[in-house]
Amino acid sequence: MSDTARVPSVTDAQEPQVNNRQVVSATAASLLGWSFDLYDLFILLYVTPTIGVLFFPSTNPTLSLAAVYASFAVTLLMRPLGSAIFGSYADRNGRKKAMTVAIIGVGVSTAVFGLLPTVPQIGFIAAIIFILLRLVQGIFVGGVVASTHTIGTESAPPKWRGLMSGLIGGGGAGLGALFASIVFTVVSALFPGQAFEDWGWRVMFFTGIIGAIACLFVFRTLEESPLWAETRKEEKQKEDTAIQQTPVKALFTKYGRILLVNVMIVLGGGSGYYLTAGFLPTFLEVINEVEPNMLSGVLIAASIVTIISAIIFGQISEIIGRKKTFLLIGVMNIIGLPYFYLALADATTTFTIYFYALCLIFLGNAAYAPVLIFLNERFPTAIRSTGTGLSWNMGFALGGVMPTFVTLSSGSIDNIPYTLMYFAIGIYLVYIIGGLIIPETKGNLK
Repeated sequence: MSDTARVPSVTDAQEPQVNNRQVVSATAASLLGWSFDLYDLFILLYVTPTIGVLFFPSTNPTLSLAAVYASFAVTLLMRPLGSAIFGSYADRNGRKKAMTVAIIGVGVSTAVFGLLPTVPQIGFIAAIIFILLRLVQGIFVGGVVASTHTIGTESAPPKWRGLMSGLIGGGGAGLGALFASIVFTVVSALFPGQAFEDWGWRVMFFTGIIGAIACLFVFRTLEESPLWAETRKEEKQKEDTAIQQTPVKALFTKYGRILLVNVMIVLGGGSGYYLTAGFLPTFLEVINEVEPNMLSGVLIAASIVTIISAIIFGQISEIIGRKKTFLLIGVMNIIGLPYFYLALADATTTFTIYFYALCLIFLGNAAYAPVLIFLNERFPTAIRSTGTGLSWNMGFALGGVMPTFVTLSSGSIDNIPYTLMYFAIGIYLVYIIGGLIIPETKGNLK
C-alpha cells in the first residue's frame, strides 16, 4: 500500500458540527490528561540521583544514572503495548472511556512507587520490583496517549488543529514538567538534605494520585469525540467495518509502511524531548553542579518555554504545512542543539545557564509540536487511536532510551555534553529524511 494511502471514512463528505463547549471540554481533558500523565513520568527524572543510590547503587555514579534511565526506558518500551490495548478499546468503544481507565491506572501505579522498599532494606529484589512496576505503569501511559492524542484534535475546528497539536503535546509536557518542578521545589523545602533521601522522594511519588483525581472531575463534562461518534452512528462502509473490528491487525497489514515512516518522525520528536527537557535536570546537576534552588528555577522556566515553543511550531505547521515544518525544525536542531549542549556545559553564570538551557528546551520541544496532528491525519477515524498511539509510543520509546545510551556511551560525566552533541546530529538526520519522505497531510483529518 502506498505511503499516502488512506481508507476513506463516511465522515469525509461532511464534518460533524462541534459547539464551543465541546471544544473547550475536549481541550481541557486532553491537556490535563497528558500533563498529569507526563507529571508522573517527570517525577522519576527529578529524583534520578536519589533513585540511583536507593535502587541501583554502584561505585560508578554514571552507571547508577544509566540504570535509572534504563528503568525509564523500560516504561517507554511498554507504551506501544498499552497503545495497542487501549487504542483498540478507544477505537471500538470511545476515546473518553479509554482515557478514564488509563489515567487512573497511571496515577495509582505512580503512587505505589512511594511505598516500595529499597535495596538497603531488602536487597536487589527491590530493584526488580521497581522495574516490574515501571512495566505496569508503561502500559497505562501508552493508553493515555491513545486517547488524549485523538479526542482533542478530533474536536477542534480545522484552522486550529495545528495549534491544538502543539498545545496538547507540548502544552501537556510543559504543564506536566511545571507541576513536577513546583512539587519538587516544595518537597525539597519540606524535606531538606538527608530528609529528602529518606522520605521526600516517596512524597513526590505519592502526589501522582492527585492528577488522576483531578482528571476525573474534568472528564465528567467531557463529550465523546464528534468524529468517532459520527463514524459509529452512521452506516459504515464494508472496509471500515472490518477495520473497526480489528484495529491492530488492520494497522499492521494495511498501514505498515505508514507506521514505519511515522516512527522516523516521532523518533526525532521523542529524542528531542528526552535529550533536552528530560535530560536537563541531570545535566544541570552533574555537569553544571547547580544548587537545588537554581535547578528548580531553571526547570520551571523551561516548562514555560516548552509550552511556548510547542504552540508556536504547532501553529506554524497550520500555516506552511506539516512537511515544511518538520524540515525547518530538523535543520534548526541539527545546527542548534550541538552548539547549545557545549555552551551550557561551559556556562558558569546564572544568566548563561538559564539562557543556554532555555535555548535547548525551545529547539528540542519544537520537534514534536506538529507530530500529534500529523499522526492523526495519517489514519482514518476507525483506527486513529490505535495508529496514533502506536506511532507516537514506538517513536518515543526509541527516543526514551537515548538518555541511557548517552550515559553509557559517555564513559565519564565530563564526556556527556559531547555525546549528546553526536546523538543529536544522528537523530535529526533521520528526522530530516523522514520529513523528505512523508507527503503533506494538512487537511486530511476528516
